[in-house]
Amino acid sequence: MGARPSIKAQLQRVREDAIVGAVNRLLATKGYDAMTVDEVAAEAGMAKGSLYKMFGSKEELAGVAMVGVLDRALAFSEALRARAEELAQAGRPVSPIDQLQAVTRWAMATQLEGEMPSLPSHNSNLSASLQSNDAYMDRLMSLSNRLSIWIAEAQTGGQLNATLPPDLVLYTLFARACDPVVALLKDSGQYTNEQILDWVLSTTFEGLAVRRA
Repeated sequence: MGARPSIKAQLQRVREDAIVGAVNRLLATKGYDAMTVDEVAAEAGMAKGSLYKMFGSKEELAGVAMVGVLDRALAFSEALRARAEELAQAGRPVSPIDQLQAVTRWAMATQLEGEMPSLPSHNSNLSASLQSNDAYMDRLMSLSNRLSIWIAEAQTGGQLNATLPPDLVLYTLFARACDPVVALLKDSGQYTNEQILDWVLSTTFEGLAVRRA
C-alpha cells in the first residue's frame, strides 16, 4: 500500500475540489464571460488571494474545470468499453452505435445536471490557454480516440453514414455536450429530463425527417 497523503496534501485536495466544483457550477449557470474570479472564490468559500495562489487566471480555472469533466467522460467511456468486453465474452455483443449513444446521453445529462462547463467558442486567450494545458489536451485526445474508434466501427458496420467525414461525426457528438437546445427545453419547464435526452438523442442519430416505407 502507498503512503497516505499528508494532512497538508489532503487539505490542498479539498480546496482544489471546492474550487473545481465552484467553477463548474458558475460556468454551467453563468458562462465563462460572465463568471468572475471573485465569484469563484466566494462560491468555494475562500479568499480571492488564496485562490490566486493556486490558479493565476480565469483561463486556468476554466482549464481545471474542463480537465475534471474530461476525466469523468473518460471514466464513463472506459466503463462502457469494459462492460462491452464482458458482454461480448458472454455472447451478448454491444454495438458501437450503442456506445456512442451512451456517451452522448451522458454528456447531455451532465449538462442538465448543471455540471457541464459552458465555454465560448471564440476566445483567443481561452483557446490558447487550453491548447497549452497538457492535462486538458491529453484527455481530449484520449476521449477523441476512443470515440473515433467507435465511429469507425459504426461506419464500417453500416450503423452510421459511411460517406460522412469521421471528424464531422465526432464534432457533432461533442457539440451535444453544450447544445443550447437541451438547456432551452429544460428552461421551458414543459418536459422531463428523460424526454429531453430521448428526443435530442433521437434527432442526433436518426434526424428529423419522417422515415417512409
